[in-house]
Amino acid sequence: MAEITAKRRGEMVRKVFEILLEHPDGLRAKEVLERAEKSLTLSDFEKSTYPNRPDVRRFEKTVRFASIPHVKAGWLVKSRGRWSVTEEGKQAYRQFKDPEQFDREAVRLYRQWAAGRPEDIALVEEPEGETPGAALTLEEAEEMAWTEIQQHLEHMNPYDFQRLVAALLRAMGYHVSWIAPPGPDRGIDILAHTDPLGTSVPRIKVQVKRHQGKINVAGLRAFLAVLGDQDVGLFVCTGGFTTDAEEEARTQEKRKVTLVDLEKLFDLWVRHYDKVAEEDKKLLPLRPVYYLAPAE
Repeated sequence: MAEITAKRRGEMVRKVFEILLEHPDGLRAKEVLERAEKSLTLSDFEKSTYPNRPDVRRFEKTVRFASIPHVKAGWLVKSRGRWSVTEEGKQAYRQFKDPEQFDREAVRLYRQWAAGRPEDIALVEEPEGETPGAALTLEEAEEMAWTEIQQHLEHMNPYDFQRLVAALLRAMGYHVSWIAPPGPDRGIDILAHTDPLGTSVPRIKVQVKRHQGKINVAGLRAFLAVLGDQDVGLFVCTGGFTTDAEEEARTQEKRKVTLVDLEKLFDLWVRHYDKVAEEDKKLLPLRPVYYLAPAE
């Protein structure tokens, strides 16, 4: 990058780390980039667009591009459009306070990772006048796809969302005996069994929450209270669960419960999609799209 030095790359990515360190659970990439841009004083070059892509802003691409070595170094995680800093990344941020050192150490670790993959080395040196290639195309495509899927699920009718969870259970081989009708459900939305007649144990009790807020430990305990000794609980919430709720679920001795957040639900849907009934696939229809992916 002709007008962006190693020091400047380090300043940009350190700003990203600074923002993310205040958010242990990570932030959406777009939000991180917007905050970083507001916190940095950009040169005219950094504010510009690419000569062959006037719709693409250089600052955003530069940060995405410059952070690739930090991902490969194990300092930064980019998952479905959400960025977060690892423990190694926190240590590196504290150790390499000089921006240029911070950048060069990440690039050194990147080159170490990329040994034997000469085609990947080009990723840390962006050709002037060109937009970055496959690595960033794939990264942004994944972000866009996941954002659309997330919004679709988060805005789905609550009863359709119940139907989706029930459809997934059937695709996984369970027998759904009851789905709560509209109205009070007393904490249970779905009942499922491991056999068609429901005569064998365990009985699976499912609670489904379609909202953005995380379920805390009190919410989890309320669900645990409706589980019998031979029941297994499945708690599905699009907003996820607080750390104390996850710890409570892990340390249960008398009650068995599994927590499923939005990402885990989607992963299960993809894994069992071919066994989902055709009518139920309409609740979350998927189609694979193939990209030329950078070497792993």
